[in-house]
Amino acid sequence: MKALITGISGFVGSYLAEHLQALGWQVAGTVFGPYKNIIDLCGKLELYPAELSRLDVMTFVLEQAQPDVIFHLAAQPLVSASLRDPWPTLETNIRMQLNVLEGVRQVNPDCRVLVVGSGEEYGLVRTDELPVHEDCPLRPLNAYALSKVAQDLMGLQYFLTHKLHVIRVRPFNHIGPRQRPGFVAPDFASQIAAAEQGQRPPVMKVGNLDARRDFCDVRDVVRAYVLLITEGEPGQVYNVGSGESHSIQEVLNGMLALSRVPIEVRQDLERMRPADIPEIVCDASRLRERTGWQPTIPFEQSIQDILEYWRRETTQNL
Repeated sequence: MKALITGISGFVGSYLAEHLQALGWQVAGTVFGPYKNIIDLCGKLELYPAELSRLDVMTFVLEQAQPDVIFHLAAQPLVSASLRDPWPTLETNIRMQLNVLEGVRQVNPDCRVLVVGSGEEYGLVRTDELPVHEDCPLRPLNAYALSKVAQDLMGLQYFLTHKLHVIRVRPFNHIGPRQRPGFVAPDFASQIAAAEQGQRPPVMKVGNLDARRDFCDVRDVVRAYVLLITEGEPGQVYNVGSGESHSIQEVLNGMLALSRVPIEVRQDLERMRPADIPEIVCDASRLRERTGWQPTIPFEQSIQDILEYWRRETTQNL
């Protein structure tokens, strides 16, 4: 089998590439930006520097790579950026996926496509709707979530209209080493690592610590993606998550307990979302029943691995 991963050099894409190679797949990918996360794999990958906002570029990549499956991961992933300026997120995420699906329709309609949405699509979830299953209403609360709703429904439309083999996923919060700043776990870890090295004062700036989210390690998430692209039902949508919630306070406490220096915690109003909900928990029973997938990496291990990653990054930048 040969896979094409859009955004292969990103947080999730790099782990997916490693997992697929371990399974014996051929792996190609599109890159736009730094190669750092895949530097150790570059000699084993078929890479295409590509701007996916252009359909002709996407069709060229498909004609050259001839993949059996596509994992479409390339996106603008930051909720914070979508809150500051909504349109670039909407334009980027919708246009790129449209070009992927149109490219497949034109070049290789037998290719399987994994469309990656987000648990953010559910948005304003009531407590009596927990855990969140795939039939819960979509009530997006920001432009990033809205862009993912559009990608999700676009995938369904191309399945219904053009009979493309599209699998849709809604992953909840995934964490792990290599995740860029702008997300809660790397934001905490990078601040602690910098304080340990004396690069910044030992002060932690935080937003809402009471919110509870379903955190799943990225290394478990990519296993789910591969199982679904091979075993998932075309046209169907699947949640991906651990089925447990942890508060942001727990994330912080886990890292502070591992810190080598005392850290003062201060609330930063700029880090507070204008609309936030108390708790999200994922119901991934549809995924489990279809593939047998279960998360294997404990929350505590993810927290430790993230902090160790940022310690290495901070040391290298000295």
